[in-house]
Amino acid sequence: MTIVVFILYLLMMLGIGAYFSRKANSLNAYYLGNRGMNKWVVAMSAQASDMSGWMLMGLRGAVFVSGFSEAWIGIGLVIGTYFNWKIVGRRLRKYSHFCGDSITLPDFFSNRFRDNKGIIRVIASIFILAFFLFYTVSGFVASAKLFGTIFGLDYTTGLILGAVVVVSYTFMGGFFAVCWTDFIQASMMLIAVLVIPLMIMSGSGGFASTMDAVNAQNPYLMSLFTNATTGKSIGLIALISSLSWGLGYFGMPHILVRFMSIKNAEEIKDSRRIAMTWVIICLAAVVMIALLGRYYVTAHGITVDDPERIFMILCQALCHPAIAAILMAAILAAIMSTADSQLLVSASAFSNDLYKHLFRKNASNKEVMWVSRGVVVVITLIAVIVAMQGAPSADGVKHGKSFLDVVMSLVSFAWGGFGATFGPIMLLALFWKRTTLPAAVAGMLVGGLTTFIWKFYLSGFSAEIFQIYELVPGFILSFVTIVVVSLLTKEPSAEIQLEFDRVESTRLSDMKL
Repeated sequence: MTIVVFILYLLMMLGIGAYFSRKANSLNAYYLGNRGMNKWVVAMSAQASDMSGWMLMGLRGAVFVSGFSEAWIGIGLVIGTYFNWKIVGRRLRKYSHFCGDSITLPDFFSNRFRDNKGIIRVIASIFILAFFLFYTVSGFVASAKLFGTIFGLDYTTGLILGAVVVVSYTFMGGFFAVCWTDFIQASMMLIAVLVIPLMIMSGSGGFASTMDAVNAQNPYLMSLFTNATTGKSIGLIALISSLSWGLGYFGMPHILVRFMSIKNAEEIKDSRRIAMTWVIICLAAVVMIALLGRYYVTAHGITVDDPERIFMILCQALCHPAIAAILMAAILAAIMSTADSQLLVSASAFSNDLYKHLFRKNASNKEVMWVSRGVVVVITLIAVIVAMQGAPSADGVKHGKSFLDVVMSLVSFAWGGFGATFGPIMLLALFWKRTTLPAAVAGMLVGGLTTFIWKFYLSGFSAEIFQIYELVPGFILSFVTIVVVSLLTKEPSAEIQLEFDRVESTRLSDMKL
């Protein structure tokens, strides 16, 4: 039954890709859905592509180990989600339309700053490809864990199976397929995260009785300021690091492109309300699953060798096999909903922003689209090869955990990289007329490089300040760099400033979108 459910689910995703392949007949359609997506699809696909397998595995595993103190990440994400929709959404939809009808993030930055030499386009594309590689790897690692738990498949087989499905429908249908599959997957995720905590509480005498049992088992599990495993208080650096996840939203290409794709910019407000409802319910439910899951497995003597598998373990322990299969398909939905968006944005960065503008300026749209599809396949192959590094050794045992073993670590690094590289320049490009091209280039380089240096070099120092999430110093240094360099360089041309004022003064109802 489990196999049947998964096969039906995978066939449905492939069917959607095949259906929308007929509509993906232009660059705007393949990369941006002809700017014709409705508010429900934009909202749900944005949040589904945002949360990924990280929500159902990475965050849940972290809360399982450390308790409610890890919920600060979720709080930061809720705050960041709101302000991203509130501040950036409509402004980016308007500005990207005025800036040469930009269809990708590098496209927008290049048009916004009149970068005729393509410098900012190249830098932005390289960072997108680099960070999305880590992000895509996290999805494939999560899929390998999923198929291993459900079907007993070895790591490599599970990895390849997940990659093949995602690349297939992304290859065929482009943005249309990605958004509509994400819409379905977001709905599945919402149902799945609500069912398990309700089942645990139902079997434990209700909400109040269950919470009493959780507190009796470990009084620190429900504490926002104490690690449930170590019993130590959460320090200021750890608190700032968790909350700062919200900053990442301002620089997420696969989320920002949703704003650019909505049919009617006036619907951004409605999309924000839909998105906020979804994300608050899902994150709260995920935290509850981890907390109640720790209580449940301890009470029933169930061994958990990998905290990131807790949702799968609970599904198998609590549900009929058919129901468990449907609920666990939600994990696959979470993985696929992000991986497909990452692959599409990466492919657009290479084919539209590098290939067409640097190597084949006269390339036809059809040629660029086929190059894009080829890049989807190539990036998938590279991500699979990198993800293989997390496979068990020949004796079947993992000797310690590497950076590639843990979904949370991979997502954390990619998230911080995007936030630091693109977040400050996105905000300043949209809201500060004085921002200059040299400053934008400098800010991107400082933010992106700081992320790498902090993660792989400075975090090894013992001083507590170096343990802060790399997104924080990267974002701050990038923001300061852009402001300082802008003030030290020649102000933007009259044409750029006039366009900025036009975006500022034009009402959405007057725009021909």
